[in-house]
Amino acid sequence: MIRFIKTLFALLTLIPLCVAAQSGHEAILKAKHTSDFTVTGDGTAPNWNNTEWLVLPQRNKASFTYATKVKVLYSDAGIYCLYDCEDKKIGATLKEDFLDLYNEDVVEAFFWTDETIPMYLEYELSPLNYELPILVPNFKGSAYGWLPWHYEGKRRTKHATHINKNGETVTSWRAEFFIPFALYAPLKNVPPKKGTQWRANFYRIDYDEGQILYTWQPVRKESFHDYERFGTLLFD
Repeated sequence: MIRFIKTLFALLTLIPLCVAAQSGHEAILKAKHTSDFTVTGDGTAPNWNNTEWLVLPQRNKASFTYATKVKVLYSDAGIYCLYDCEDKKIGATLKEDFLDLYNEDVVEAFFWTDETIPMYLEYELSPLNYELPILVPNFKGSAYGWLPWHYEGKRRTKHATHINKNGETVTSWRAEFFIPFALYAPLKNVPPKKGTQWRANFYRIDYDEGQILYTWQPVRKESFHDYERFGTLLFD
C-alpha cells in the first residue's frame, strides 16, 4: 500500500509537467472578445488589461535570453495582437512595406482559419512599423506568399510600434496591430464567433547574435511555416 501511495503521488506531481508540455492541437490559447479600440503601438489601451500575456520561449541558444510575450484579443471586426520584446539593439533598416522583413528584427503571427485547406494568413511587423501581410498556400512544404489585393478601406490593417529606451539605451520594443476579418476573405470559418477554433502560431526573430527564434509552438527545421505544429486559438 505504501508503495502504491508513493507511486500515485509521483504520477500526480507529473500532471503539471504534462500540461506545460502540450503542443499542436492540445495547446490552446483563448482569445477574449473586446470592443474595438485605437492601435497606438505602446499597448496602453485599457482593453489589454482584460487578457493575460502569453510567453514565447526562445528556441535556440545564445549568450542571452530576451523576454518575449504576446497578447491576443478579437472584436466583431478583427484580431488584435500586442507583442512585448525585450531587446538591447534594434536590428531593423528596411523602410518599406512588403519587403523581406524576416531578415531583420520582426514579430510574426500566423492564422490558419480552416484545416481542410492548407492556406493561412501570415502577418509580420518590424520595430520600424513596416508590415508584410501575405496569404500563404502551403502544399506539403511547398509554400509561397501572395500579397493582398484591393488593400484598402475595411481590408486594411492598423499597426504601430514603440521602442522603449533608458536614456539612449534600448530596453525593449512593442508591436501592436489589428487584422480585419475582411482581409481574410474568401477563407472559410471567418469571421469567428464564440467557440470557433483556428490554428495559429506566434513568433519573433531577433538578430543581436545571429538569428534567434522565439515561438509559441515549436516548429521542425526552424520553419515558421510548419502549420501542422500550430497551436489552437479558441475564440472565447
